[in-house]
Amino acid sequence: MDFAVIMAGGSGQRLWPLSRQSRPKQILKLLNGRTLLRDSFERLNRLFDLRNILVLTNADYAEQVSENLSELPKDNIIPEPCVRDTAGAIGLAAAVLQKTDPEAVMAVATSDHILQPAEPFLDALQAAIRFVKEHPEALLTFGIKPTFAATQYGYIRLQIQDGNNRIFPVAEFREKPDQKTAERFLAQSGYFWNSGMFVWKAKTILKHLKTFLPESSEPLEKIRSAWGGPEQYSALEEWFPRLPKISIDYAVLEKAPQIYGIPLSCRWLDMGSFAALADIISSDSNQNTVIAGQHCLLDCRNTIVAAESPDHLIAMIGMEDVIVAHSPDATLICPIHQAHRLKELLRRLESEGKTNYL
Repeated sequence: MDFAVIMAGGSGQRLWPLSRQSRPKQILKLLNGRTLLRDSFERLNRLFDLRNILVLTNADYAEQVSENLSELPKDNIIPEPCVRDTAGAIGLAAAVLQKTDPEAVMAVATSDHILQPAEPFLDALQAAIRFVKEHPEALLTFGIKPTFAATQYGYIRLQIQDGNNRIFPVAEFREKPDQKTAERFLAQSGYFWNSGMFVWKAKTILKHLKTFLPESSEPLEKIRSAWGGPEQYSALEEWFPRLPKISIDYAVLEKAPQIYGIPLSCRWLDMGSFAALADIISSDSNQNTVIAGQHCLLDCRNTIVAAESPDHLIAMIGMEDVIVAHSPDATLICPIHQAHRLKELLRRLESEGKTNYL
């Protein structure tokens, strides 16, 4: 059978104070009252049966995820006891799916990315699933054609070949580059942003994890063996924390053979920062981006204003190039060009003992 796995464990520190350790960015209502998670779920539900969609999330978020996706069976929401990055999460999903179906094909999707329109992605996803069924040892990823010299994304280089092919071998993975290197990638053909979305057989990725990350083998096998029985959650609690904390790219993809990529011809945006909001929300004539139920801006330009409360008024006069983000117990005000220091600010709050605001 074909399954979709939505990765929904990130917290989104760069959207603080809207996103918190207890309230991640994927369940913020940033899309006209809709969450990024629901957007991802409904997109995948066009291809996958409801019962064949799994959501992996931090255990602290599981109840909120269940409320946001109320139609999804609760057993399809898998709570991760701790953070173990994408290799652990994907290994867990693969172990669960292989127990369900030894030949399971799994499509790994994100919960915090914008994909518009959905049709090119869904078409590419179907092509990827067909390819994996024909080439069961293949690991397939999706590349996004760069639109600017981004230094915040990883890259892949595809061996683009002539002809009607749309699936190409991956020649290399490149980590987040400096500005000069990103400009070179943008100018050269064959370089794509690494989307963090994949398709492969569950048994194939488990085999590669056993080879390239052998310390993951015993925990995943213990979880797989217990899954579906009365001890499944106790096994998850005991063994998941023993998995190495590492990304699937570092652990497997940069080492394994038969890695392929499909270029995606749709708009893609990683909703990881306030600046990204300005790329998806229409601006007014003064380039102000506003997500707030009540606001009044007088002579403001190039500002980003965000508040989920429908009744809280944000009023600003003469502000330019600033971010104002309001939550019930905290308000952020900073120049747009200083937004990259948010993690530094959160570390300061933690060091001052103000952890209730994190």
